[in-house]
Amino acid sequence: MKLTASLPAAAALTAAFALAACNGGSEPSDNGGTNGSDSGDGEIVRINLDPYPSTYRPRPSGVTLIRGGTVLDGVGGQIDNGDVLIENGRIAAVGTGLEAPEGATVIDAAGRYVTPGIIDIHSHLGVYPSPGANAHSDGNEATEPVTAEVWAEHSVWPQDPGFEHALAGGVTTLHILPGSANLFGGRGITLRNVAARTVQEMKFPDAPYTLKMACGENPSRVYGNRGRSPATDMGNMAGYRASWIRASDYRDSWEEYWAEAEAGEDADPPTQDLELDTLMGVLEGEILVQMHCYRADQMAQVIDMSEEFGYQVTTFHHAVEAYKIPDLLAEAGSCAAVWADWGGFKMEAYDSVRENLAMTHANGACAMIHSDDDNGIQRLNQEIAKALGDGRRAGLDISEAEAWSWVSSNPAHALGIGDQTGALQEGLRADIVLWSGNPYSTYTRADQVWIDGALSYDRRNEDLQPVRDFMLGQPGEGEQ
Repeated sequence: MKLTASLPAAAALTAAFALAACNGGSEPSDNGGTNGSDSGDGEIVRINLDPYPSTYRPRPSGVTLIRGGTVLDGVGGQIDNGDVLIENGRIAAVGTGLEAPEGATVIDAAGRYVTPGIIDIHSHLGVYPSPGANAHSDGNEATEPVTAEVWAEHSVWPQDPGFEHALAGGVTTLHILPGSANLFGGRGITLRNVAARTVQEMKFPDAPYTLKMACGENPSRVYGNRGRSPATDMGNMAGYRASWIRASDYRDSWEEYWAEAEAGEDADPPTQDLELDTLMGVLEGEILVQMHCYRADQMAQVIDMSEEFGYQVTTFHHAVEAYKIPDLLAEAGSCAAVWADWGGFKMEAYDSVRENLAMTHANGACAMIHSDDDNGIQRLNQEIAKALGDGRRAGLDISEAEAWSWVSSNPAHALGIGDQTGALQEGLRADIVLWSGNPYSTYTRADQVWIDGALSYDRRNEDLQPVRDFMLGQPGEGEQ
C-alpha cells in the first residue's frame, strides 16, 4: 500500500453517513407505535423506535453579528476578517463585510478566531461523572458480554460538573457512550451541552442512536478472568457473529409478521427483545456502530464481519493503528476517532504513532479527535494542535482550517447530525465558539460559546458561566 499526503475526501462523508435517524417527538415512524407484543383488536404491532424522545428546547436566540475575526468554517475553509451572522438560532450568513440587521448585537472579533463548536464523539461524562465514586460508576454493565439492551442515557447524571467544564473548553455537543468491557456495551446518546434537569432535556433532537461495541483486550480480559467466554480474540469474534445471527433471525421474524399482518392475515407478533431490538436497528441502518478497537488487523476483521452481516461500522474509536489501513477505512466508509498522543499503555496500544490522526486523514480516510477523558475534553483544541504539529513535522501539508474538521464536521457526520451542526454554513445550528486567539495556541481560551444561537458561556461574565445545582455551596463552585 502506498501512502500519500493527499487531502481527504471529506465531501464524501455526508453520503457515507446518510443513515436514518431515530424518530423524535411527534413524528411517527414506519415501524413506530406500541412496543408490546399483543396485537389487540387486529392492530398491527410496531416497535417504538424512540420511547424516550428528546425534550430539548433551545434557549431564545437574538440576532448577533460576530465581526472581523479569522473564521475557520469547519469544512476546510478560512475567511480572514470574516463575519458570522446569527438569526433565530441558525447561521444566517458567513462572509466579509456583512451588514448588521437593525437591533443586532455586534461583537468585535478582531484578532480573534471564530469556529464551529467542538463535538466530542467519545465521552463518558454523566455515566462516569465527578466526583468519582463507586456510586457514580454507571458506564459499564459488565455482567454479560452482550448487553445491547442497556442505554447510556439511563445512566447519565445531568448534574455532572464535567459538562460545564467542557463548555468552557468550547464543547457544544457530546456523544456519551457506555464503557468497553463488553462485546456489545449498549446504546450511546448524543447530547447538547446545556444545563438541564433530565437527560431528555439534553438529547440532540432526531440524532440517531448509536451502539457501542468493543474488540480486543477489554472484553476478553474481563470475561476470561471470570473463566468464561470470550477469553480470546477468536472468542470475541464468535460472540459477535452469534449475536448478529440471532439479530438477523429476529429481524426476519418481525418482517414476516408485518408482511402477514399487513396482508390481513391472522398473525402473532414475535416477543419483543430489547437486546435484539438494538441489533436489528443496526442491521436496518437506524443505529450507528461506534466501536472501540485499537489494532489494524482487528479493525480489518471487523470490517469483514460487517460485510458478512450487512451493516456498517460508522467509527472505530481509539484506533491507534488506523494509520496502517486508511485505504480499508475509506473503502468501508468508516471513520477513525483517535487521541493525539496516547499509546503504549497496553499491548494493543503499543504500536501507536503521534502522526496517526494526520496520516489517516491525509491518506483519504475520515479522521477526528476524541477525548475519552473528563480532563481532555476541556482542551480538545490543544489536542488537535498536537496532532496537526506532528503531521506537519512528518511532511504532511494540512492547514489549520482543514484540521478543525477533526472536532467539527467529521464527528458531526459520524454521529448522523452533519446536516444540523459541525460547520459554519448558512442554515445550520448556530453552535459557535469565539476564541481569544488562535485556538491551536496553549494560551488561547474560549471567550464566548453559542449553542443554537444562544450565548451559553462568556469567560468574562460570571452570569454566563453555568454552575450545576450539585456544585452550589461546594468547594470550587463556579471554577472553570
